[in-house]
Amino acid sequence: MDGVQTTLRCFRECHSSEMFTDDGLGTVTSREQKKVERSIEEVINVYKQIHSIPQPTLLREQHYQYLKKGLRHLSDSYECLDASRPWLCFWILHSLELLDEPVPAAVASDVCQFLARCQSPTGGFGGGPSQHAHLAPTYAAVNALCIIGTEEAYNVIDREKLLDFLWSVKQPDGSFVMHVGGEVDVRSAYCAASVASLTNILTPKLFEDTTNWILSCQNWEGGLSGVPGLEAHGGYTFCGTAALVILGKEHMLDLKALLRWVVSRQMRFEGGFQGRCNKLVDGCYSYWQAGLLPLLHRAFFKEGESELSRHKWMFEQQALQEYILLCCQNPTGGLLDKPDPETFTTRATA
Repeated sequence: MDGVQTTLRCFRECHSSEMFTDDGLGTVTSREQKKVERSIEEVINVYKQIHSIPQPTLLREQHYQYLKKGLRHLSDSYECLDASRPWLCFWILHSLELLDEPVPAAVASDVCQFLARCQSPTGGFGGGPSQHAHLAPTYAAVNALCIIGTEEAYNVIDREKLLDFLWSVKQPDGSFVMHVGGEVDVRSAYCAASVASLTNILTPKLFEDTTNWILSCQNWEGGLSGVPGLEAHGGYTFCGTAALVILGKEHMLDLKALLRWVVSRQMRFEGGFQGRCNKLVDGCYSYWQAGLLPLLHRAFFKEGESELSRHKWMFEQQALQEYILLCCQNPTGGLLDKPDPETFTTRATA
């Protein structure tokens, strides 16, 4: 764990003072918040009991084995993701890339052949073979193929038809629908910008008015919503900001309001991030919210905001590390969105 101190943040006496206080006015959400905090407290206490010198680390080997198995076989519980199969390829390959673990050439070739079967005759990729093209699995497939990075992988992508698909989902106001006849939200603009950039088919005409549409999604909170006028949300905020970074227009956002919103989403006791105001901590926002902050750091640096940009990433990194490493790691590999005290108790008594 980078930057670990003699006493972990969550082991200090003052840590309990960060727990939520409802001022005697309990609600459904406040009770759920307290329930999560009790789970985290239990996990921390178990960890204290079994580690005399706490040094939480990433379980690299367990995660590697979990991911490697997933590329070849997934349990029946993943049946609900049948329309998201390119995402499973991308999530696994991206995680292996972050772990600096190579993918065997034969496995990489099998992934390329599978994703080729997901490519629609009209351009773009569907959620599985013979499914209609959709921007979300198109993003996942193109990114997965770029991670593999072989000639076979690049040759899978029909760039000319991909451009046709992007034009087919472009809307007059600059937004994109997720698929022909589908819904509009800021994810689609990011997916379109990402795949267009990666495949070198990004043109000003294709993204005409897209910047203004994304900017209209930034609301009074400072974050971005899925469509104009709704509540700010971590996933949508990352997508909108990242799309503007790709388009070179991130400076047009109210960056200080955005920074204020995202840093306020880090939970005081848990250390992880919530996705929206008054919601529970969730491991996935370690990606969306913490991934947003380096983009903001870059934007402030470009704008000459030296006072802001000199504070690296601008959030409590140790707190997030402790939440992920102590509360979200499954001992047998893989990560959870929230801690499961039963898992940690079983490990302690085994």
